[in-house]
Amino acid sequence: MNLIEDIARRHPPERPAVVSGDRVLGYGELFGFARPIAEHIRQQNTLGRKPRIGLHCPNGLDYIILSLGILLADACLVPLAEELTSEERDEITRTTALDFILSWDAKTSTSQLTACQSPEPLFPESGFQALNPAFIRFSSGTTGTSKGVVLSHESLLDRITAANEGLKLGPHDRVLWMLPMAHHFAVSIVLYLHAGALTVLEHSPLREDILATAEKHAATVIYGSPFHFALLAGDPGTFRWPSLRLPIATAAALPEATAKAFEQRFSKPLIQGLGIIEVGLAVLNLDSPGEKPTSLGKALPAYEIQLIDESGHDVAENTAGELHIRGPGLLDAYLVPWNPQPLADGWFASGDLVVRDPEGYLTLVGRKKSVINVAGMKVFPEEIEAILNLHPEVERSRVLGKEHPQMGQIPVAEIIPADPSHPPKPVTLQKHCRQHLSAYKVPMRFSFVDSLPLTASGKIKRT
Repeated sequence: MNLIEDIARRHPPERPAVVSGDRVLGYGELFGFARPIAEHIRQQNTLGRKPRIGLHCPNGLDYIILSLGILLADACLVPLAEELTSEERDEITRTTALDFILSWDAKTSTSQLTACQSPEPLFPESGFQALNPAFIRFSSGTTGTSKGVVLSHESLLDRITAANEGLKLGPHDRVLWMLPMAHHFAVSIVLYLHAGALTVLEHSPLREDILATAEKHAATVIYGSPFHFALLAGDPGTFRWPSLRLPIATAAALPEATAKAFEQRFSKPLIQGLGIIEVGLAVLNLDSPGEKPTSLGKALPAYEIQLIDESGHDVAENTAGELHIRGPGLLDAYLVPWNPQPLADGWFASGDLVVRDPEGYLTLVGRKKSVINVAGMKVFPEEIEAILNLHPEVERSRVLGKEHPQMGQIPVAEIIPADPSHPPKPVTLQKHCRQHLSAYKVPMRFSFVDSLPLTASGKIKRT
């Protein structure tokens, strides 16, 4: 089974598929561009098996065409994100034992397929091929080292089908796209194409341009990070976006202030979702986004949820537990070290710490690996960061645990000042934190930095 061939067959060729600036491609034309790429790959592949192909291409229409070409050729797509350093790209090339790299030259508007001299793979080739792999994705790396997530064509179809039970995307939808494709293509743009929706690409980071594109194409859906929605909420114009039905916040926790500002500006509540590389989009706040703006919502119909404590038991309401998920489209394997059975009785342990309220709504409180233990009490750095980031003199913060002889650990904070020439006084920040947090959660030390390490998707990277 090849999912992309199925997409090519299921829609009339004249139906609009992608808009980029003034250029509109129908489904027929889009696949008309992708098929020669696929044929070239087939001609160059003399391995006698499904090749692994790294894609190095800027965000945009060409990324979609080249990705479809790779998948139509029955090859396995490995995104090589634009922001990666050459050293990081080389590491992915070695780890995945790439056979080829497909790159795009914007100056000449041509693609180039280059063979790789990769070492012997660190995983069994026969086991890998048996999965019918479509994608290998590496996580953003907020903690630890990414192991490489392998998704088959079958799992990808199951995943997007399950997600669309909640999203209900179809030919009536026009999705405004601003996120990096190297991180979101598999479960987002593939889903839109499968559903017959129109994907509207916006390359400008300026809110005026984003909203002008939304108005021009009467966009009905937008995926974005909280940063994007905070930006849009601050627009002083008069466009109210009446066509918008589904604004989805993902990639990072949604601050309540951002959610309220967006709803006030556009009269539409933001819908927060939890997307996980190994799982897809399994949790979405479709029912109460206005009343519970910071909630992740509930599991979509196809998924089961458990919240588990450190001893493996279910936790009580309003108590943090690790989120476990079971359902369709979960990962098929971890690449390195090779693990073709990464699930425990079908359950995936996410590492996300979540609480469930009496009505069943889930709220993310932190990551299991990032928890700070202060004298036996658990502290979530994300909670402290959210408070620090509310202070007008703070641009962004990162909170870490520092070893302490009496307390076990204490929270310490790194701050990017809003005005680097006049950073806030530590005592001022401590006072601000004490107004909102229990005493043991207040950072004991503050340092001021020019920047903070971030993952490719904009999350705080933790050591």
